Amino acid sequence: MKLRLEKKGIRVLGIAESFEKGVSDKAVLAGVVMRSDLIIDGVVLGRCTVGGMDATDTIIKMYRRLERTDIAAIMLNGCIISWFNVVDLQKLSDETNLPVICVSYYPSKGIKEYFMKYFPSDWENRVEVYERLGSRFEIVNRNGFKVYLRIVGLDSDEASRLINRYTLFGRIPEPLRVARLIAHSVLKDIHRLS
Repeated sequence: MKLRLEKKGIRVLGIAESFEKGVSDKAVLAGVVMRSDLIIDGVVLGRCTVGGMDATDTIIKMYRRLERTDIAAIMLNGCIISWFNVVDLQKLSDETNLPVICVSYYPSKGIKEYFMKYFPSDWENRVEVYERLGSRFEIVNRNGFKVYLRIVGLDSDEASRLINRYTLFGRIPEPLRVARLIAHSVLKDIHRLS
C-alpha cells in the first residue's frame, strides 16, 4: 500500500462518531471522502453499538457501501469510540486493503482498568484488540499542536505528511472535523425526530 502523496486529488475517508450514553444504545458514525484540495467527494453513514465491539465491522461496511476505488487511506477520529468500542486497525486495513491512520489529541496512560471495570464479561477480548493497536507516536502538526497517531500500512513520515496535508487549523484534520460535525448533527436529528 504505497500512498502517492504528490497526487493533487488524493482522497481519504475520514470517520468520526457521535453518541449519548444512556440516551440510545447506538452511536452514529459519519464518513467523509475528502480530496487533498479539501473538496468533499462523498459521505456515508453507519451505526454501531455504544459499549459494543462492532465498530470495526461497521466501518468496513461503510467503506464497501461507497463502492469506490479511488480512496487512498482511512483516517479515524480515535480508535476507541462509542464508549469503549475498540476499532481493530489491522482488520480494517486488511479488509479494505488501505492504510489506516488513527488520530487522537491528548496523552493517555492506558485504559485497561476501564475495560475491567465496565466490561467484566469481555474485558479480555477488548484488551487483546486494544493491545494489537500498538503504540501511539506523537507529532507536532503544521499548526504547532501535538497529535498522537497509530498507523497501519504506511510509515510515520507518510502519516505525518498526510495529517498535515489535511489540517487547516488547530489539531483536527478536515475530513475528521467535517465527519464529526455530520455525525453530531445526525444524532441530534434522530433524537429530536423520535
